[in-house]
Amino acid sequence: MNQRELFLRHVAQTSDLPLLGVDVNIKEAKGVKLIDTNGKEYIDLISGISVSNIGHCHSKVINAINEQSQKFMHLMVYGEFNQSPQVQYAKHLTDLLPPQLNSVYFTTSGSEATEGALKLAKRVTGRTEIICFKNAYHGSTHGALSVMGDEFFKNSFRPLLPDIKILEYNKLKELEQITSKTAAVIIEPIQGEAGVRKADKEFLKQLRKKCDTHCSILIFDEIQTGFGRTGSLFAFEQAEVVPDILLIAKGMGGGLPIGAFVSSNKLMGCLTNNPVLGHINTFGGNAVCVVAAKATLEVIIEEKLSARSKEIEKIIKDHLQHKLIRELRVFGALGAVDYGSEELNMRIIKNCIEAGVITDWFLFCSTAMRIAPPLTITNEELISALQKIKMVLDAI
Repeated sequence: MNQRELFLRHVAQTSDLPLLGVDVNIKEAKGVKLIDTNGKEYIDLISGISVSNIGHCHSKVINAINEQSQKFMHLMVYGEFNQSPQVQYAKHLTDLLPPQLNSVYFTTSGSEATEGALKLAKRVTGRTEIICFKNAYHGSTHGALSVMGDEFFKNSFRPLLPDIKILEYNKLKELEQITSKTAAVIIEPIQGEAGVRKADKEFLKQLRKKCDTHCSILIFDEIQTGFGRTGSLFAFEQAEVVPDILLIAKGMGGGLPIGAFVSSNKLMGCLTNNPVLGHINTFGGNAVCVVAAKATLEVIIEEKLSARSKEIEKIIKDHLQHKLIRELRVFGALGAVDYGSEELNMRIIKNCIEAGVITDWFLFCSTAMRIAPPLTITNEELISALQKIKMVLDAI
């Protein structure tokens, strides 16, 4: 059997047609380029779904991984040992955040970060009602699935968590449903899988006010929007609204699996009693993953990649105009090219991949194509990729 047949037989599949049937077998990735086993080059315009914010195999990340792997890789990770990589990274990260976000609980993924945050909110408030929003995506584990704002992906797995209330995104009147029964409200400042939809600044300000009034925990999911992706280190900075808990992952680790939920020492302390070990995991805070995250954060800061994402936004808007595009929604280096038709979108994406541009669609917006390149992409590389997309559109 060839590699494709082995892949389909032995690697668990979640779709009948991975990558729309295009056989892409990558042997190497560097910067913004992917190279397959036939030597064909692809420009990565999705960064592994907003993971490779500083590109693939950045030298600073590789060096950090190599150095740490010679010392130790895995120890018990939830507080038993004072591990320098965890401490240094947590200090560096929280120095860049508002003072009330000063305590980091490490996980291995965004879904795990969501699970931990939901537990913390229920533990702090003693309540069970969780409010989320239509077309929200916070992960696929059971608790995260419960606060997903789309029924198609949920119905086959019910019953899920009780006391979940789904509101309309960006509608002020909906916030009246937040009451003294509400443990937490979880929201993406910019919804990713809805097709890149940004919350209005006033909506987030009123949401913060409502949560304060009812002593409810406000959770911002920045798993996809964090680490410079949308024009600031985190999207909530642009809204000037600070959450009680911040969820991070994806672009955090430079390609290695790591996530976290970040809160205050006071709130996080609730996990230490009633019961003790109120939240534990095995691999969160793994030393090699943490040093990769620290190196990634240093690159983002040193190379001013948050500002670079705004330059990427301008280039996309300037160079991606076409009669087939119904709407172009771009915030920093996170964009949705909406064609208004699922069938047309899938055909364009398939043709783009065959033309050497890696892109895909959104879970809850199948009419739109994702553009989320590494923040290290050069102007020339980005313009070249956009020109290839336009060539595909011209040929439709």
